[in-house]
Amino acid sequence: MKVYQADQIKNISLLGSSGSGKTTLAEAMLFEGGVIKRRGNVENNNTISDYHRVEHEYGYSVFSSVLFTEWEDKKLNFIDAPGSDDFISGAITALNVTDTSLMVLNASQGVEVGTENLFRYTDTYHKPVIFVVNQLDHEKANFESTFESAREVFGRKVVIIQYPLNVGPDFNALVDVLKMKMYKWGPDGGVPEVLEIPDEEKSRAEELHNELVEAAAENDEDLMELFFEKGSLDEEEMRRGIRKGLVARDLFPVFCVSAAKDMGVRRLMEFLGNIIPLVSQMPPKKTSKGEVVPCDPNGPASIFVFKTSIEPHLGEVSFFKVMSGKVSEGMDLINMSREAKERLSQLYCVAGNTRHKVEELQAGDIGATVKLKETKTNHTLNEKGCNYIFEPIKYPDPKYRTAIKPVSESDDERLGEVLQRMHEEDPTIIVEYSKELKQIIVYGQGEFHLNTMKWRIENNDKLPIEFLLPKIPYRETITKQARADYRHKKQSGGAGQFGEVHLIIEPYYDEMPEPSVYKFNGQEYKVNVRNTEVVDLAWGGKLVFCNCIVGGAIDNRFMPAILKGLMEKMEEGPLTGSYARDIRVCVYDGKMHPVDSNEISFKLAGRNAFSQAFKEAGPKILEPIYDVEVRVPSDRMGDVMSDLQGRRAVIEGMNSEKGFEVIKAKVPLKEMNKYSTSLSSLTGGRAFYTMKFSKYDKVPPEIQQELLAAYEAETKSKKEE
Repeated sequence: MKVYQADQIKNISLLGSSGSGKTTLAEAMLFEGGVIKRRGNVENNNTISDYHRVEHEYGYSVFSSVLFTEWEDKKLNFIDAPGSDDFISGAITALNVTDTSLMVLNASQGVEVGTENLFRYTDTYHKPVIFVVNQLDHEKANFESTFESAREVFGRKVVIIQYPLNVGPDFNALVDVLKMKMYKWGPDGGVPEVLEIPDEEKSRAEELHNELVEAAAENDEDLMELFFEKGSLDEEEMRRGIRKGLVARDLFPVFCVSAAKDMGVRRLMEFLGNIIPLVSQMPPKKTSKGEVVPCDPNGPASIFVFKTSIEPHLGEVSFFKVMSGKVSEGMDLINMSREAKERLSQLYCVAGNTRHKVEELQAGDIGATVKLKETKTNHTLNEKGCNYIFEPIKYPDPKYRTAIKPVSESDDERLGEVLQRMHEEDPTIIVEYSKELKQIIVYGQGEFHLNTMKWRIENNDKLPIEFLLPKIPYRETITKQARADYRHKKQSGGAGQFGEVHLIIEPYYDEMPEPSVYKFNGQEYKVNVRNTEVVDLAWGGKLVFCNCIVGGAIDNRFMPAILKGLMEKMEEGPLTGSYARDIRVCVYDGKMHPVDSNEISFKLAGRNAFSQAFKEAGPKILEPIYDVEVRVPSDRMGDVMSDLQGRRAVIEGMNSEKGFEVIKAKVPLKEMNKYSTSLSSLTGGRAFYTMKFSKYDKVPPEIQQELLAAYEAETKSKKEE
């Protein structure tokens, strides 16, 4: 296969709602470019893009697919991303490594929820967008409605380049107002007849042509002057203006296709080949340190791995973009994350489930290699002496969580390996092995996202698993002062065990004054702090340990053992077994034995004294509270507000932003279970939200009683076992 230069390569993301026909369009473009000899279709499960078993099962994309085609001495690289928001990692990956986006619209559905969500991401990454109205042959297709909905949502920058003449099952012709020609196809699509515009369409075509000329001229002062002088622009001048408008996101052209019939696809590819920017025309990338990296084949060799996939019969495939220089088969590179040498034993240009071997790839190109030992997604690999490191792709925070376990306990280790692989393939699947909750917690973008993961594990890996309700990471603390003492004494022949600890506990807060006098049951206890140790707890909050021993009642060498005993109870709070936090402990008295006292004795004495005091100190359970921000269309605002209030939310503010009402609230994590599914149901998928940990706060008394009863029942059940 030919080696393409930076001034011959264009990188394009293929976006759109589920069911818009992206996969079918990709099939037609690869067919027109000669990369495949026949077009498959989604119904027959033989497309080059959606080739995984789970995609055949569900009937739409789950993974992003890397594709390419060749057109008029240029290489067009595509990344076909899933349309569902549950699989958003594919679209975000695509937008990070491509320069232009094709946004596919279903002519019978118009602008859908997925379209709006994906368009927001193109705005975030400031990527040019070309709208492609597909499925014009559908019996319910409506081009005018689709175009108007696009203008309503995305503004007047949406400009027609093509419009269809006979929408529906008989669709076979369109008018191109850039070329000012009519394109007409036979029943098999492919190469069209190029004809003059019919008389009855000339008036509309002229009007739309003038709109396009004005939109193109607005983006270039020289073109605007030419437009005022001549009253029009020629095709080359319009191309220049359209290109500038695209890059600045001041113009969103609209094209028409029936991908299934291969109508309009060649003309779309001509536009892509002629007008959208080449990789050499895009602003240079920057490293994580801010170094500018030109897209230069003569620069140092550097690649960025943006996707890892496990392919049947091939193993691990690493997909990468050449950021600088050129790479060739057999080349050794250094993985900057692992400081390990990697050999590029084979290089491929990838078209879905097919691979085309190449000897070399140059700056700006996209390719793949296999069997790298240490390299994962987001790693940078450089030639020796080059220190570039590119920022990792950032993905949205998870919105859904579940606990997971294998049906058979003997599969624990195997499940861990499978989940690690899943995370490498899809970084939005996050796995946490929670020692605190004694559960494996898996986080994802939605219920469907994790159900898809479950299908893959059970069907591809033949590993039966079950989902469980995830436990909540509660915390325990105290609300008042308490005092306790405990003597540990044990004698069983030979040396015994003896340790006695007297302590006071109280709630701790930052900048708390040093303790001096306490009063319990009318009796004063004066303490003199000899030294203080502040323990920043791994689970949040603090334990402050004050040594107030005077007169040598307890030797200093036993104080670490007492602290160790306290920490053991902090890791397993007396109320529900949850972690405890924000407590100050003053050890002010005790006793020891010249022979029988040892570290274990004082550890147990300290632990038991702490446990007794904790129960007398107004113990409270704390729950995690999250900052939740919901963006919702105004007509669904009331439903969403009512639902949030039913989840014990505290509404903190509301405002309008970019066509959405924004609700800001603090919500307990316990109440956010399956919220993504509920919100989608309430709003028809039109709302979205983010959540971020805020703080721990006391649970209401009735919920505390429920938790205490549940823990008591669980503890009793374990004892009986």
